[in-house]
Amino acid sequence: MPLSDSILARLQYQYKTIDELISGLTEEQLKHRINPDKWNVFENIVHLAAYQPTFIKRLNSMLNENEPLFERYVAENDPVFYEYLKKSLSELLSDISTKRFAVIDLLKNLDEQQLNRNGQHPVYGLITVARWADFFLLHEAHHLWTIFQLTSMLRVKAQK
Repeated sequence: MPLSDSILARLQYQYKTIDELISGLTEEQLKHRINPDKWNVFENIVHLAAYQPTFIKRLNSMLNENEPLFERYVAENDPVFYEYLKKSLSELLSDISTKRFAVIDLLKNLDEQQLNRNGQHPVYGLITVARWADFFLLHEAHHLWTIFQLTSMLRVKAQK
């Protein structure tokens, strides 16, 4: 069975929500830290961009190895996250789009046997490639919700 229509649609369109959420805000505004102990909007976008290469590597490991074990992803332990912090907003958005097409191309061409290969998550146990794609999208959606909240607060602040 191929990937569900839901997963395919979210892979294709969900990330585009970023553009809608940040519309009308400057990069400087997106870098403003609203909560001192939490990421700002820009850092959330950096995280989404920096995680995609990790996700692609994990998918390839799952396809080529027998139930590889992955450590919990922590952005602060990922050198790519710090490298991406130096990029401009337009570079990040372009990178997200480019790598998303790579994710889609990889996943949409997998057969049922490949989609059912497993990787081990330290908290969630064995997860199939198909479920890992869903996990990836739910994680992204969590950050989109955070970006929605933060951009809403930025807009309220700008109105005052």
